[in-house]
Amino acid sequence: MEKLIKILTCWALALLVVGCAAPKQSTMDYTAFKAAKPASILVLPPLNESPDVNATYAMLSQMTFPLAEAGYYVLPVALVDETFKQNGLSHAAEIHGVSHDKLRQIFGADAVLYVTVTKYGSTYVVVDSVTEVAAKATLVDLRTGETLWTGAGHASSSEQNSGGGGGLVGMLVSAALKQVTNHLSDAAYGYAGVTSLRMLSAGGPNRILYGPHSPKYGTD
Repeated sequence: MEKLIKILTCWALALLVVGCAAPKQSTMDYTAFKAAKPASILVLPPLNESPDVNATYAMLSQMTFPLAEAGYYVLPVALVDETFKQNGLSHAAEIHGVSHDKLRQIFGADAVLYVTVTKYGSTYVVVDSVTEVAAKATLVDLRTGETLWTGAGHASSSEQNSGGGGGLVGMLVSAALKQVTNHLSDAAYGYAGVTSLRMLSAGGPNRILYGPHSPKYGTD
């Protein structure tokens, strides 16, 4: 329950940030995406380039929500993960190496989402402890192998920092305590939810298009 509250809070913050951001013009070519019209998406366990072993499943567990909200059917990630394990594939790198034809044959999805976590965790930075999550994604048509869309997301605790008092010693002590607390509670998990939302939500420049189960389908 505590993690759920943390995720929902972070998602609300992300929506506020996205809603207040200045509009930007899209620079992405959606020709292939609109022609492919994917309705179902297979989400693979993310590759992890961070030193934290929790990164892969922290991201995987939170990517279904924004995709479903965007109007796509997302194959249940737990079932997909278990299917891979039953077939001897337990590492993300191995799973990402499975051919498109094989993925299409096993799961029947229209498209597959490849994600790489580039940053995950808390680091001690001079007089503060910063929790940061960053990831990038590529959506590929399983029927043709063509790349339909690429995107990225990032979230950091530094976005909420507004400075503080207590002098340099006070800031150092506060940062050290925050670092210990962040590691004990896996504070990055909540920011993984924000990153997923920012990376995979529809309805903006360079974002993923609305899917066929959304009332806004075809409007972007």
